[in-house]
Amino acid sequence: MKKKPLPEETSRKSPAARRPGASRLRVVARPGSPARGWLVLDGRAIPVALGRAGIKAGKHEGDGATPKGVWHPREVRYRADHGLRPTTRLPVRRTRPEDGWCDDPRDGRYNRPVRLPFKASHEEMWRRDGLYDLVVVLDHNQRPRKTRGGSAVFLHLARADFEPTAGCVAFRRPDLKRLLARLTRATRIEVV
Repeated sequence: MKKKPLPEETSRKSPAARRPGASRLRVVARPGSPARGWLVLDGRAIPVALGRAGIKAGKHEGDGATPKGVWHPREVRYRADHGLRPTTRLPVRRTRPEDGWCDDPRDGRYNRPVRLPFKASHEEMWRRDGLYDLVVVLDHNQRPRKTRGGSAVFLHLARADFEPTAGCVAFRRPDLKRLLARLTRATRIEVV
């Protein structure tokens, strides 16, 4: 006779996890306000903050632009001390105080995660302002990696007033959490 699983052993998926993965998302700037925009998912527009220079083809390190193109999510990083592990189909890593991201084009680890302390210029992933409490790492300028092609372009949390980013796409926490449940490594994020 087959043994029944105990209730806590039964796999129960949240409603968000039962929804199909998002195959395509579009990020567009708001007319007249290039540093603000929308991410469009299933016909629904979600407000986002964009780079202070708006959306731009041919991104360069430090230009403040959100890069135009098609990007794919690679992994999620989160601060366990600021929230539970997010529901997602992507690989997940806990952010640690010693996590950084190299943004120095002269360094061989440019646009790669690094361990702090780190001598070359870098982003600190363990931020005091909470913007990187939830981060989706994108494949922007990964393969091939171009010197000065832009680094640390992420999906992350927005400031309360949707202040422009340095080139990322930023969301309200509830919107990013809902989006995380739909992202897969095959999701196409079209920034137009």
